[in-house]
Amino acid sequence: MTNHYNSFAGGDVGRIEALSDGIFAFAATVLVLDFRTPDAADIHSEAELLGALAASSHRLLPWLLSLLTLGIFWVAQQTQLSQLARSNRDLTWLHLTFLAIITVLPFTTRLLADFFAYRSAFLIYWANLFILGIAVYATWAYAERAKLIRDDAPAELSDAFRRRVIIAQSLYAVGALVGLLNVPLGLALIILIQLNYAIAPRLPVLSRL
Repeated sequence: MTNHYNSFAGGDVGRIEALSDGIFAFAATVLVLDFRTPDAADIHSEAELLGALAASSHRLLPWLLSLLTLGIFWVAQQTQLSQLARSNRDLTWLHLTFLAIITVLPFTTRLLADFFAYRSAFLIYWANLFILGIAVYATWAYAERAKLIRDDAPAELSDAFRRRVIIAQSLYAVGALVGLLNVPLGLALIILIQLNYAIAPRLPVLSRL
């Protein structure tokens, strides 16, 4: 009876898409909630207000990085889902695992913002990116192995998707190594990598990444 049920469970791709949209939207909203206005009791002039805002400006980098991360991984997952003929129980759970890792991103973002100069906070954030890359790669690899991809899916899509994930994670690893020497510099490098994937400039070298 269990095997019979499992053969039917999790077959609706649309339900994965709906849940994904909700979780990504929630994660993006939680990110901005981490910004707080200065305590009115501590502000008595324009200069004090501007000074208080400047003191918390370092939170902008983790916020921007995470917003780009959410956008890039949302597009990656939606690209996968749009090419599926159907889903199954195992693939659904793989996508649920991926989404569970997405829900951790606001926590690692806040950790990085609160301990901006600490290498351990930076590496924990990078680990979040790395595990997301593994998860999104695993969902596609399983969908191919289980023959869940549409028959009319572009032939070059699989190699392009795999190459994109591997190159991106390799570049993030370079950013992590730089961050071990200088956290702000490592963050800036990863943001530049993210901007490349988000903007997709039509340059011969960058467009192949």
